[in-house]
Amino acid sequence: MTPEALAGGPLGKVREGDQIEIVIDRVKLEGSVNLVMDGSAEVGSRELAARPLRDDLVHDPALPDATRLWAVLQDASGGTWGGCVFDVDAIASKLK
Repeated sequence: MTPEALAGGPLGKVREGDQIEIVIDRVKLEGSVNLVMDGSAEVGSRELAARPLRDDLVHDPALPDATRLWAVLQDASGGTWGGCVFDVDAIASKLK
């Protein structure tokens, strides 16, 4: 399993000392997690998109198979930022 499967996307790009903003709307039941740079989440978003994945993140070889399978299925169905749920249609499409 690649590091991207367990820490890909924005999570695999966050660095020690980054300023993170968490916004939760309890009425609309929506939220966001943003990297803030120069006082702006937009600047942080551009910076995060340009960063490479951290090379020090690797999967733990002792992870149970069920955990690894969960991570692979989650990645195949949109990843952590895609809703954290299995999308059976997306997974089935990728298996074809």
